[in-house]
Amino acid sequence: MVKSFLLQRVMLPSLMLAFLLFSLAYWWLDNVPHEVFGTVLFGLLCWHIYVNRARFRNLTRGKYDARRVVRVVLHISLIVNMAVLLITSVVISKSVFAWLPIPGSLYLREIHWFSAYWIMIVAGIHVGLHWERLRASLLNLLGLRSTNPVLRAIFLALGAAFLLQGLASFQTLGVWTKLTFNYSLDFWDFTASVAPFFGHWLAVFTVPAIITHSLMAIWRWAGLRNSPSIRGA
Repeated sequence: MVKSFLLQRVMLPSLMLAFLLFSLAYWWLDNVPHEVFGTVLFGLLCWHIYVNRARFRNLTRGKYDARRVVRVVLHISLIVNMAVLLITSVVISKSVFAWLPIPGSLYLREIHWFSAYWIMIVAGIHVGLHWERLRASLLNLLGLRSTNPVLRAIFLALGAAFLLQGLASFQTLGVWTKLTFNYSLDFWDFTASVAPFFGHWLAVFTVPAIITHSLMAIWRWAGLRNSPSIRGA
């Protein structure tokens, strides 16, 4: 049970994030490694979908409140984004899928990069939506209580630190320019440093995760506070 949890809920998503980060380092790795890492990423994604296939079967079951609708819409946006990335990957491939008789397109290449940057944001939102469950499972696995005030203070401090660094990394990497489909000549200088590139993108990834988790927690708290049972107490 423990091994299954670590593999499916921790190691698999972590590997997917690692390959996504490596795929963003195109100007450091060059085209062949970029396409290989991207292909592995989609292979892991297929495994991730298979592992969580029960969630897709449950989409038509139960009642839909506002929070569930938001979750489904956000997950659909991630699926659509991944589909766009996969399709454009095959079309513009110069190595792994170069044998396919598909003409390339400079415009599709731009869409491919645009989609890749947005996946970092939407995937972060995906993690934020599931962070409460993941945190509870990890704490239970480690035998710790989420109500521990010291532990909660540590989580808050870490969250604030990652959020501040992530916002700074947004500026450093010019992420907003990339997300708005604007052309930029700003590329990371891999001849000067490599590790900070991945550190900055990892920090960027945490921003939507932290914001989503915080907003959903506030929404959940507000819903509990305004529930009839609470008001009547």
